[in-house]
Amino acid sequence: MMSEYITVSYLIEAKNLHKKAESIAVGMTVGSWTDLPLARQELLAPYLGTTGNVTIMEERNGLQKGIISIRYPVGNITPDIPALLTTVFGKLSMDGKIKLLDIDFPPSLLKQFPGPKFGIAGVRELLGVHDRPLLMSIFKSCLGLPLGELETQFAAQVEGGVDLVKDDEIFFVDDKAPLANRLTAYNRIIEASGRTVLYAANLTGPVHQLVDKAKYAIEKGANCLLLNVLPYGFDILHRLAADPDINVPLMAHPAMAGAFYASDEYGIASPLLLGKLMRLAGADMILYPSPYGSVALKQSEALAIAEHVRISNDVHKSSFPVPSAGIHPGLVGKLYDDFGMDVIVNAGGGIHGHPGGAADGARAFRAAINTVVQGKTLAEGAKVSRPLAIALEKWGGA
Repeated sequence: MMSEYITVSYLIEAKNLHKKAESIAVGMTVGSWTDLPLARQELLAPYLGTTGNVTIMEERNGLQKGIISIRYPVGNITPDIPALLTTVFGKLSMDGKIKLLDIDFPPSLLKQFPGPKFGIAGVRELLGVHDRPLLMSIFKSCLGLPLGELETQFAAQVEGGVDLVKDDEIFFVDDKAPLANRLTAYNRIIEASGRTVLYAANLTGPVHQLVDKAKYAIEKGANCLLLNVLPYGFDILHRLAADPDINVPLMAHPAMAGAFYASDEYGIASPLLLGKLMRLAGADMILYPSPYGSVALKQSEALAIAEHVRISNDVHKSSFPVPSAGIHPGLVGKLYDDFGMDVIVNAGGGIHGHPGGAADGARAFRAAINTVVQGKTLAEGAKVSRPLAIALEKWGGA
């Protein structure tokens, strides 16, 4: 194991990138090297990091900016993301302008992480939908509403043809509609519809209780769970995914992610944070900002996240990318062109804001999805779907 490495790349600014890379390789592993006695060097050699490529992108005002890579021995870490991130970016994250870009793992380490339990194929199998992008809607809102109003919302979304319904990620206080009561009501609505619909219930509470709360939710009829991964921590996602008794898909919400990826010069790159690491820890479906809305990612980053979660790594199942925010029916064609078949179309206002109500909002999306999958334009679809025509009149095309 000690002869294998993870390779970590950083965007960094320093007076001398080569010297800085050497400093990181030593400082983030054994601490010091050249001043050590030979016997100590022989003892610590298996734990010593080494420098990889150093690419200088620009030089200005006595500083070099570019991308460096460091190779860390796999044996330096335990197979969990807290250990991984502390090793490769812990104190380094406070050392000036530096951004963690990517981590490449050997298969031996990948195998020690759970990855998605269901993945794209498994979620499709649960829903019985294999020939189109999936459609998800969001409660607007959940907080403070009695169960009867939430039932009405849920029923309208299911009536319109959504495949998944997600709790609002801020739905923590549910005293007016406790989880067990919601599950009973929603499952009754799903059964009456004659279709399978996944309801992603927000998993909340003290972190040490979340595994037990997940099992409680499943006992009460939950068929999907939503987790705010970054506030709670990657490791709880790992534990949920690895637990054999938690046999429902896990949906990862990106709450707080902007604090990590938004800067060009600091933090953790979004394709790694929201793509590779979320999949590694076990998310079956991963929400993140779309390139289209007001809270938008650069298109290159949004596409890179999708690539990270769907590409084969010979160990883990692929996860569903869920580019979210600002999605309306007129964008379905562009979403399909950009992300392809294996994507979840996720809409809040685009469904609930439809002039005909949430059911017609969902129908408009289903019509748009069917239209673009058939290779037609949305204008052609509008000719045969009144809900879609109304939606395009309100929101326009891409």
